[in-house]
Parts: sequence; structure tokens; C-alpha cells
Amino acid sequence: MADTIQALVVDDEKNITDLLKLQLEEAGFSVNVANDGAVGINKIQGKRYDLILLDLKMPRINGIEVLKFAKENQPDSQVLILTGYGDIKTAVDTIKMGAFDFITKPYNFDELLVSIKNALEMRRLIVDNKVMKMQLGDRKYEIVGQSPALQKVVDVALKVAPSDASVLITGASGSGKELIAHLIHENSGRAKKPFVAVNCASIPDTLIESELFGHEKGAFTDAHSLKQGLTEIADGGTLFLDEVGDISYLVQPKLLRFIETGTFRRVGGTVEMSVNARIISATNKDIDHEVEEGKFREDLLYRLNVVHVEIPSLHQRREDIPLLVDYFLLKKQRARRAKKISPEALKLLMEYDWPGNIRELENVIERAAILATGEEITPEFVALTGKSKSPDLRRIPTRLSLAELEKIHIENVLKANGFNRTRSAQALGISLKTLYLKIKHYNINTPADKG
Repeated sequence: MADTIQALVVDDEKNITDLLKLQLEEAGFSVNVANDGAVGINKIQGKRYDLILLDLKMPRINGIEVLKFAKENQPDSQVLILTGYGDIKTAVDTIKMGAFDFITKPYNFDELLVSIKNALEMRRLIVDNKVMKMQLGDRKYEIVGQSPALQKVVDVALKVAPSDASVLITGASGSGKELIAHLIHENSGRAKKPFVAVNCASIPDTLIESELFGHEKGAFTDAHSLKQGLTEIADGGTLFLDEVGDISYLVQPKLLRFIETGTFRRVGGTVEMSVNARIISATNKDIDHEVEEGKFREDLLYRLNVVHVEIPSLHQRREDIPLLVDYFLLKKQRARRAKKISPEALKLLMEYDWPGNIRELENVIERAAILATGEEITPEFVALTGKSKSPDLRRIPTRLSLAELEKIHIENVLKANGFNRTRSAQALGISLKTLYLKIKHYNINTPADKG
């Protein structure tokens, strides 16, 4: 299971390793053992451990060398020194080197277990802090809406959540793909483990491999120290590959191998690492077309797309707009009385195409709530820069002149922007003066000047 703590016991006394293995397994840990330092290092090279119990006096390679290797290669692993040769200087030295605690033999297992739990809590805080730093500024909000299109997506997400199947989420930018990824993670057996998101489109091709899999010290010019990859930080949890369609074609084979085997090598490294992370990916691209164009590997798509979840655009779930508007008004104005949306302004929102989807709606509502002078948001405060709901082109007469078509288009844009001429001119891509001249030229009826 994803929540099982992975522990390694390194001690040259077999009776100690056997006893600790039995005690820790009874406490719910998954335990590996090594009866000398060299074997311990080999095991640390090949697998990630949450906890390492380490003896100091061992043949060939002593515990100090194993501790150094562990902290250099698995910085998040918590090491407890468990030795019969304890003195204050050695204890202080090992703590300075990164050991969490120094315990002398013979040990009391209940007391040892308390120290282990404290060490694991420290590890959790370290990992959570790394995830927090990476996600600083990310917004998480509730799933708002009751439309059949949205409910279908939620139903699929909840059904697939308990499994470890890879999920590919598709949909336009701003439609809520990461929100659905969070929903899947939070309803899975990995909910208490990290959710690590990486935007593949925002990382240069030359750095994406290092970002995902980490690098060894000296692997390239600026690699001054060892760096853990996001796959390591996501161990036991979920790795969310946002905009996976933009990932470098050169890195795709390595990502494919990681998904298939759970193993990888850091950049510049020779040792295979192993982690257990669920893969959820998302893209706003037509990924099948990317495969046809030779830009995305078909075998990688098969691995990512075990379950496909397609997010509807906002214009496909217009009935959710009033609920979303109310939600954003409450969210943005928690410190004061929330403003209301007027029926005329809501009608304007309902008729708009929303090319930027939910993200655009949130920005429009935030701006309107700030600028509206009264307690009600009216159309003049609703800034829409795109187009209104697309007309049925089959109903437009085919023998209209260009001038007649231009007049119809200007009228539609004016209506969509509440007859605010400044915003309408911006949407049309013309100057305010030119818009005034065209309104006069086409004799377009407008209410009193609104901007």
C-alpha cells in the first residue's frame, strides 16, 4: 500500500536485525535488512526508504559512512543510530551529520517506537514543505456546479480514484483539470501522501528531465549539489503532469520507462532508483493529433490514458454559471458583505462564449466586484473582451454585403458589452473614435452613452 512505511535495518548482528524486523513488521512497517554497511549502501542505492535504523560498528564499511551516503542520496530519509558503543561526542557528531536520534543498546522498543514516530513526522513536515514551496501561489477551490456534463466527470473521477490506474484529463485551458486531479488524489488511498504538480509547458526542455528525476552533483555545469526529482518527492502519493502534451520528445522514453517500471536514474547517475507514485496527467492539446504528427509517443499515450476524463468547457455547462458567479462573489469578498449580480449582468454572462473558461469567469467577477460602486453588479462593470454566444451561422443570410455584416457584428459586440463603447472598441480591435464613426455611419441605435 502507498501508506506503508519503508524501513531499512543495517546491523552486523543478525539476531538484532531479525528481532527489529519482526517488531517493526508487527507495528505495520515494511522492512528490509542488511548485515553489513556495504549491503546497506547497495540497498539505499536501489530503493527509497522513509526510515533507516543504523548500527555504527560494522565490518568493511562502518555506520558513519552509511549515514553520509544515506543523507547525500536520500536526504528525506530519517536515520536513527542504534548502537552499543555510545558516547556523547559520537552522538553529537552523528546528529550534526543528519541523524535524527542516537539510541544506545539494549533498547526499549516502546521508547524506540516513539523516536521513530517523531522522525517520521519530521520527514512528513520536510516533504510537505517542499511541496508547499513548489505549489506556492496555486489555487485550490471547490467543485461548483450541478450540470449533467460536470456531474458525469465527477462520477468518473470518483470511480477511478480508489485504483492506481493512470488518468489522462483533457479539456481547454481554465476548465478545471487540476481540480479534478486533486479530487482523484483526495479520494484515493494516497490522500495522506504528497500531491506533486509539475507544469511541463513551463519548464525548458533542457531542464525537464532534471526536474522530474533529479540530478547528481556535477552532472552538468550548474549541478553544484545533488537534487531530488519531483518523482522522489511524490513517492507514495500522486505525480500530476500538467500540460503533458508539451513534454520534450527526448524525455518521453524515460517517462515511459518510469511509468512502466517505477524506476529511474537521476541525471548523471548510474544507480536505478525506485518509487511508487501514481501518474495523473492533463493536456489542452489534441493528443491524438500530436501522435499522428510524430510529436508524442503512441506507447506513452497508452500508458497515460488508461482512464480518460474529458472536462467540458464552460460554454458546454452554461447552467453552472449562476452558481459559479455566486461562489466567486462570496470567495472574493469574505471580509465584507458580498455584492450581488443584476439580472441584466447575469444575462450578459450567460450569453458569452467564455474562451478562457472558469478562470476567465473568476477574473471577470473579481474585477466587477472591485469596480462596482453599489451593492449590485450591473452590465457596465462586466468586462468581456471576447465574443458573445456564437450565432447559428446557418441562419445568417448568405447574400449580405460586407457592410451589412459589419453592422450586424458591431451591434452584437455592443450588446455583449452592455453598450459600453470603450470595451466594445477594444473587443473589435478599433479605436473609440472609429467606433463612434461606424455607429453614426450605420445609424446603430444605442442607449445613452455608457463609456
